[in-house]
Amino acid sequence: MIYKLLALNIDGTLLQDNGRINKVTKDAIDFAKDKDVKIILTTSRNFLAAKRVAKSLKIEEHIIAHQGAFIGKEIDKPVLVRRISENITEEMLGLLEAFSCQIKVIHEKFMLGNKMTLPNQLMGRVVFQKSNRMAYSEQYVDDLRESFQENPMSPTMMEILFEHKHDRDDAIKIIEEMYDEVECIKSNPQRLIVVPKLVSKLAGVQFLCEHHGIRREEVVAIGSDLDDLSLIQWAGLGVAMGNAPLEVRNAANWITRSYEDNGVAYMVKEHFRKQYRLTFLRNILK
Repeated sequence: MIYKLLALNIDGTLLQDNGRINKVTKDAIDFAKDKDVKIILTTSRNFLAAKRVAKSLKIEEHIIAHQGAFIGKEIDKPVLVRRISENITEEMLGLLEAFSCQIKVIHEKFMLGNKMTLPNQLMGRVVFQKSNRMAYSEQYVDDLRESFQENPMSPTMMEILFEHKHDRDDAIKIIEEMYDEVECIKSNPQRLIVVPKLVSKLAGVQFLCEHHGIRREEVVAIGSDLDDLSLIQWAGLGVAMGNAPLEVRNAANWITRSYEDNGVAYMVKEHFRKQYRLTFLRNILK
């Protein structure tokens, strides 16, 4: 099979614990690009944070950010944006006030969150995306719902980190029963992402595949978390990182090494080394 598109998660896949990308991973991405393979980043990070990763890898393709709610190459020229309405966002903030949790209401240009002190061991297990504060405004307030009412917006997603797993499960049940307009995406055991209906990393990749005329079987997807599961199951070659949860690894066609052992670089070199450049193949097939 000739692969034409490589979809890559960022956190737990490309990045090391220090937030950097190993040189061998960068070399592997260059190797795939030299084969004329399109490299697509798929992430729950905001667009500007994902864009910095793309620049470090010299990737110029569209970025699937905000869990698929924002797709584009430039922040002011998206090819797709989906949002949660102001009214539903405000209502959900009221519901979530009953739980011990940190909430982030996320727009492509800024984030509004509540001040919440969570146990150190929890924050060690589940880390929210890091942002360059010069490029992306993050504001934490004492009363999130009140601040939202004063400055309403239609976010691309909401990100909630619960102190207790059972609270997350209860919140999902309530939100799914009350709102048909949003999707609840489970990530780590205590993390929940809420996005507009029909938004996901998978839907974003399918959108770009249609845009580029690429078939499902020509797609390789590498991921490491539960929000990568549907994409890994759908792709022609679904790859799980060695550090991925068991459910994700069981669903994958291939399991590579962990991010600490440069699993992306290992997979790319193994599966693309025998593939000819796509331009070369097109020329000989003329």
